Amino acid sequence: MARHLWLPAMLLVLSVSVTRADDWPAWRGPTGQGICTEKNLPLKWSDTENVKWKIPLAHQGNSTPIVIGDKIFLTQADKDGKHRSLLCFARADGRALWQKEVTYEAKERNWDPNWYCNASPMSDGERVVVSFGSAGLYCFDLDGKELWKRTDLGQWEHPFGNGSSPVLYGDLAIQWCGPNENVGRNFLIAVDKKTGETRWEHDEKAGSWGTPVITSINGKDQLLLSTVPHLIGLDPQSGKELWHCDGLNKYVYTSPLVSNTVAVAMSGYTGAALGVRLGGSGDITADRLWHHPTNIQRVGSGVIVGEHLYIVEENGVPHGYELATGKEVWKVTKRPSAGNTWGSMVHADGRLYVLMRNGSTLVFAASPEYELLATNSLGRGESTNSSVAISNGDIFIRTFQHLWCIGQK
Repeated sequence: MARHLWLPAMLLVLSVSVTRADDWPAWRGPTGQGICTEKNLPLKWSDTENVKWKIPLAHQGNSTPIVIGDKIFLTQADKDGKHRSLLCFARADGRALWQKEVTYEAKERNWDPNWYCNASPMSDGERVVVSFGSAGLYCFDLDGKELWKRTDLGQWEHPFGNGSSPVLYGDLAIQWCGPNENVGRNFLIAVDKKTGETRWEHDEKAGSWGTPVITSINGKDQLLLSTVPHLIGLDPQSGKELWHCDGLNKYVYTSPLVSNTVAVAMSGYTGAALGVRLGGSGDITADRLWHHPTNIQRVGSGVIVGEHLYIVEENGVPHGYELATGKEVWKVTKRPSAGNTWGSMVHADGRLYVLMRNGSTLVFAASPEYELLATNSLGRGESTNSSVAISNGDIFIRTFQHLWCIGQK
């Protein structure tokens, strides 16, 4: 998720092809790390203040929107996931432009019958790739024309559903398929982004919900994936494993975080977290910088800014750690009053934005000294499991009820 000892500029080239610098082309933005380089973003808003527009949504959903030029793309499904859709809206006013629907008649287990289409779309500025879970991987152009589909990836069966979003690497679209519990495979697949044809596959014994991350370590491109029991690094061109670091033990909901040659991986419910120095090969568990054996519950991913790591646990308690040691530096004596969160952090202009389940957005200072800058509510009745997306000065928030555009007025 983030890095501030900065991700090499080449990563942006690898991640997007013709997208603009202010686009939000994929889950967690251009780098997949929750990093936004824009400044002068809104600090405070409400259901009336700094709201450019809001539009109603027909169904609930947990995915986060992406923004490409003058278009917003979002997924949703009806109850029980029988119909799964990619929606396109006009960025200027939220007007619906088109909707492409996929029908899936088989029963797919999930935590909630309304929570299908948890993955965010991904775009290179010419096409949009979207995971519909067991219904398959689909690709459309920006006007909604279907370019290809892969409906042969098997059922992804877990009582908590799935949530991993597609990742772009050069001419490849890469998807983590799973998790599968007791049946089916847990595997990465890389397909040609223009044709959908398989380039490589990589199997793992256990599944997870996080989205892989592409980075560069000592000038070599790598794909990082968190699963159980380890964080692994692979060659994104071939899918060959380069290294692994053990220490994860259950319910990996978060995506990897990386800054220079340090990576962080976190388990969820009462599970472990680790920081490790990258650059080696094979089993690099001995290169761990720190290992936290337990937590309360982590669903959303954190962010790395400079020498520090920040995250908010599901119960709403924020944490700040030294990246090199894992030592906690934030001394939070009182939990913020916005409830729980499944949202992942976004860093922009020295601030950390995280969306809470009641529709509020907490804004913290990205500093070793703990400071809550703002608590922004969208009013009663809003709820969400998504994260914020930022593009060209605006903050986009998807709740179960609406899609909001927040911006300075």
